Amino acid sequence: MEKILFIDDGPDAFALLRCLIHMPMFSVSAICSENPETQSLAMEHRIALIDTIPPIHHYDTVLQANDSLQSNQLIMTYEDAWAVISNELDKQTFMHKAIDSIDDGVIIVRSDNTVLYLNDSAAKMADVQQQESMGMQIQTLLPNSGLPRVIETGQAEHNQLQTFMNGTKIVTTRIPLHANGIITGAIAVFKDVTEARQMAEQITDLNRMREMLEAIINSSNDAISVVDEFGVGLLINPAYKKITGLTEDQVIGKPATTDISEGESIHMQVLQTQRPVRGARLKLGPNKRDVIVNVAPVVVDKKLKGSIGVIHDVSELNLLMGELKQAKKKIASLEARYSFQDILGQSNGIQHAIAQAKLGANTALPILLLGETGTGKELFAHAIHHESKRRDKPFVRVNCAALTETLLESELFGYEQGAFSGALRTGKKGLFEEAGEGSIFLDEVGEMSLQTQAKLLRVLQENEVVRVGGTKPVKIKARVIAATNVNLQVLLSTKRFREDLYYRLNTLPIYIPPLRERSEDIPTISLSLIEKINEDYGRNIRRISHEALIQLQHYPWPGNIRELENVLAREMIYKNLGETEIETVALTEPNEQQDETEQALQSNIDGETLDHFLAEKERSFLIQTLERVDHVKTEAAKRLGISVRSLYYKLEKHKIE
Repeated sequence: MEKILFIDDGPDAFALLRCLIHMPMFSVSAICSENPETQSLAMEHRIALIDTIPPIHHYDTVLQANDSLQSNQLIMTYEDAWAVISNELDKQTFMHKAIDSIDDGVIIVRSDNTVLYLNDSAAKMADVQQQESMGMQIQTLLPNSGLPRVIETGQAEHNQLQTFMNGTKIVTTRIPLHANGIITGAIAVFKDVTEARQMAEQITDLNRMREMLEAIINSSNDAISVVDEFGVGLLINPAYKKITGLTEDQVIGKPATTDISEGESIHMQVLQTQRPVRGARLKLGPNKRDVIVNVAPVVVDKKLKGSIGVIHDVSELNLLMGELKQAKKKIASLEARYSFQDILGQSNGIQHAIAQAKLGANTALPILLLGETGTGKELFAHAIHHESKRRDKPFVRVNCAALTETLLESELFGYEQGAFSGALRTGKKGLFEEAGEGSIFLDEVGEMSLQTQAKLLRVLQENEVVRVGGTKPVKIKARVIAATNVNLQVLLSTKRFREDLYYRLNTLPIYIPPLRERSEDIPTISLSLIEKINEDYGRNIRRISHEALIQLQHYPWPGNIRELENVLAREMIYKNLGETEIETVALTEPNEQQDETEQALQSNIDGETLDHFLAEKERSFLIQTLERVDHVKTEAAKRLGISVRSLYYKLEKHKIE
């Protein structure tokens, strides 16, 4: 067959053509086909492609699926061609190498279903040994083979899916082989589609994942925008459109700067630096919406593919933060933060006060806390509430000395709508009502006016309040804890405190001793305060010297624990960051302070000017500071809160070496 015209008009034409091309005894001169695969194969092997069938006598043989061109000795059908190929293979073993060179699998069986030949590709796909397979029954070699069925029926089967025992999936075409009208065997030509199916499944999975990601992005309450590596908009979600007021047509396919009304594009910045940017403030859209933007690069296989931005509406965040602060403030104001474990000291006086307070905590009677300023009366009030069965109820604190008479009355008892100018339209609950079944702590109760004292007495006697501007009494169940740092008996004698209220509050009086009466507790209290100050000011003081403790224990402490904390804080602040011990403390006796003030006044009386007095004080303070830092000028300037240049100016001014 020197000169063959190949007409592609059959389903197995491509497989047949590939076999013919690789067999040297055949020479395909021209191909007439509309099949893209066949045309591509022709161009690859430089075979002429023709559009119409020319006179067939120009060729030695014309190959076509059936004898549609009138019976002619030049016509050969595909089945005849496969038979010729089979016979040639049976006669010429070297042709096996040609079929082995193609990627498609080929299996040829005889009419008795024994394997005549299978090529290398078929052996690899079926995971069988090529040489050992020759002569085996095809049913034994490949139990699910369809070739016996083709031999039996004489019907070709095209593009059939099949799976080998090893899991390889193929698409196969099976054709019976004829010689002189008798079926002499069958041939199967097949292609491995396992990888193709896996890719199709992966594509399906990717499509599903993409749909899921789009659904997640679209359902997010956060605004999201995505751009490609060139800064061109790819995707936005509904939340983005809601915040910016822009539509997809205005953003998708447009530059990343399109949505910005004030500021620079963070998308472009991230694309240039390939680093994420967080917390950038911008204004977006025609309404100039104030937003915070977080943008990160999108990197795939170490290549920049774009960036994604998450946008938060600042106005909503500010509203939420405000509500959160208010909630925290209210919760903090209605909680007792301390318990009796926070009250330090083993002295008889403080232990007696704690024991009394614990007994009083389990009653509903009013408690009166007596003690000087700074002794810890509010700490006791917290602990009493925490110890009581009311611990889960509100704890309300009121400083009676910090409010005017009118304001204190409206805060304590509440008011009705229109009670006074500026009152809320809905009226307002008083603190007694806010306390509910909890506790209300009235600090500095001795500072109340007589009128407010009378109303407080009614609350204690009747367990009810009448709001300002109202007439209807409101029942209350709060327990009262009062405190004062003044001698109420002196106020009674001067008619500045109601006697009946005094006896009502004085049912359970608890005296909290001042610090000078419990000096043995000073070391324990000092160490606790040092830990607190370390946290507040970032210091690392761990010890206090014996000499310093002696100083603290011999000081009268007119300001009590509050003054002790101030003294320790001052000493710790003046320490260098690396120091861990307080060696000594600077204390001034109250009478010394008074003497200094009198001396200053006397000096002024004697004719000393104010400028001279202040200059002397400044000079003395500069000298003390320099001594504390071993005359290191930079450290002294730092402690004084001035520049080094200013320090040198002052040293020269006061003639300090």
